[in-house]
Amino acid sequence: MKRKKGIQRVALYVSVILLTFIFLFPLVWMLVSSLKDEFQIFRDMKSLKAFLPPAPNEVEGGYFHNYIAAFQRVDLMKYIMNSLIYTTGIIVFGLIVNSMAGYALARFRFPLAGFWLGVIIATLIIPPESIFLPLYVLVYDLGWVNTYTGLIVPFIANAFAIFLFRQFFLDFPKELEEAAKIDGCSQIGIFFRIIVPLSKPVFATVAIVLFINHWNDFLWPLVVASDESMRTIQIGLQYFMNEPPIKWGQVMAALTIATVPMLLIFAFLQRYYVQGLTHTGSKN
Repeated sequence: MKRKKGIQRVALYVSVILLTFIFLFPLVWMLVSSLKDEFQIFRDMKSLKAFLPPAPNEVEGGYFHNYIAAFQRVDLMKYIMNSLIYTTGIIVFGLIVNSMAGYALARFRFPLAGFWLGVIIATLIIPPESIFLPLYVLVYDLGWVNTYTGLIVPFIANAFAIFLFRQFFLDFPKELEEAAKIDGCSQIGIFFRIIVPLSKPVFATVAIVLFINHWNDFLWPLVVASDESMRTIQIGLQYFMNEPPIKWGQVMAALTIATVPMLLIFAFLQRYYVQGLTHTGSKN
């Protein structure tokens, strides 16, 4: 019996490792290709060398010549900063607004609370593209075109984030809140002094979801940020494809640069991310 369980565990580990390699193949190929020149990329395409870095003597200008050329060709640093401001603004304000909304739905009893929760969740089925035109008209009328305000404000409220916060707060011990009330803490004080510090998992989960969603945004920044100085990294990447000549090594270098922030935020917050998904899936 123990031997059978041991074989099953080994088989499970081997399967997980194989799946990990399969999912990592595109990232590895992108990273390795960013270190090669055009000839090497296409030469190695049909062999395992596509996933192996070139020898130092095969690379003219060093391993990072494509990265240097990419920064010289396009103002990537400006686009990266715009994307960081855009996503950070949505995350910071989104965590505050959505967490307070989720807490209100989880704790307060008010007329039609279930109805409003249903309305919020129902908005998830509305394709974002279907509201872009009226949303753009509103942003234009407010004078927010080509501003960070126009990029950030429309996406602060997020139905999925509100739902995650609500589910998490439903399981939060009420005894802690009652003890704080006895000590004279106000409702807003309870939220920021008791609830928020003890809710790191769900805050990290929502932060990761918002970052990944909006770091990859293309259509909304393309429409609202028409000024060159307001373009985000996803818009900037198009210059490598739309302006000849197309240098595939530079394309891979730029894509690698655009991917690094998502990998870093997930690497640092993955522990809280798993905890947050586990807690938000439970119910009283």
